[in-house]
Amino acid sequence: MIKEQYDDYFSALIAGDRAKCTSIVKGLIEEEVSVQDLYLQLFQASMYEVGKLWENNKISVAVEHMATAITEGLLNLVYPIIFSAEHIGKSAIITCVPKEYHQIGAKMVADIFELNGWDGYFLGANTPTEELLRMVEDKQPDLLGLSMSLYFSLGALEKTIQMVQSTYPQLDILVGGQGFLWGGRDVLTKYPQVNYVDSITGLEKLIQTA
Repeated sequence: MIKEQYDDYFSALIAGDRAKCTSIVKGLIEEEVSVQDLYLQLFQASMYEVGKLWENNKISVAVEHMATAITEGLLNLVYPIIFSAEHIGKSAIITCVPKEYHQIGAKMVADIFELNGWDGYFLGANTPTEELLRMVEDKQPDLLGLSMSLYFSLGALEKTIQMVQSTYPQLDILVGGQGFLWGGRDVLTKYPQVNYVDSITGLEKLIQTA
């Protein structure tokens, strides 16, 4: 179903046609396409394609920003479904590492937690670690999720993990993001309580067993 709509959706996204993108997404929601399929097959797939076009100088950074803004707005259309889930008394804080500004992936992760009955506290892009620690103290989450979209943020990710674990050594931490396509997973093995998640599907499996 999504495959049939994808090309029209992507063309509209690149053209900045917010109205057409909105119409397509609303139609898919009305046809009861799952949130997971929307996120994986439409939003994630299209933004990965946008990223590749930008990396290969096929589109400008302005077009990339425009597509990102449209996609973030479209996520809101799914919220009535996401927040209708019965909550189970668990919570997760989801954030990007400092100096990271690509937040759609982390936002979708927070939504998946909500869809599975957790309280998903999404802190957004470029959250200072000191502020993250204050939020952890305030919310006392069952889990912390850190997003790394760019490989050169690996140092910032490590520093964040170290600061969190020095204060909350028993807090489970999930990490993921496109930045790991270029490596870095081996670095995580030296940190207890840290697990790498490679996809939304893998995330859901972990949530359901947590």
